[in-house]
Amino acid sequence: MPKRVLKGTIVSAKCDKTVTVKVERRVKHPLYHKFITRSKKYAAHDELNRFKEGEEVSIRECKPISKSKTWEVVIEGTS
Repeated sequence: MPKRVLKGTIVSAKCDKTVTVKVERRVKHPLYHKFITRSKKYAAHDELNRFKEGEEVSIRECKPISKSKTWEVVIEGTS
């Protein structure tokens, strides 16, 4: 089964080896048929603490690392 990959912006990089990534998606309102933006924050694993707040990153599903961390930051150029 393929792992999901999401794109988002880092909103917090204060924890050790962890970044918080905000992922936004656009959905159509069921009644008014206007597009609205929904967002969700994910805790992602960053082994080398190389990412800073405001950067655009991709995150990928992985096995659970802790209670709330089941995502890892994808480093471009590696799979």
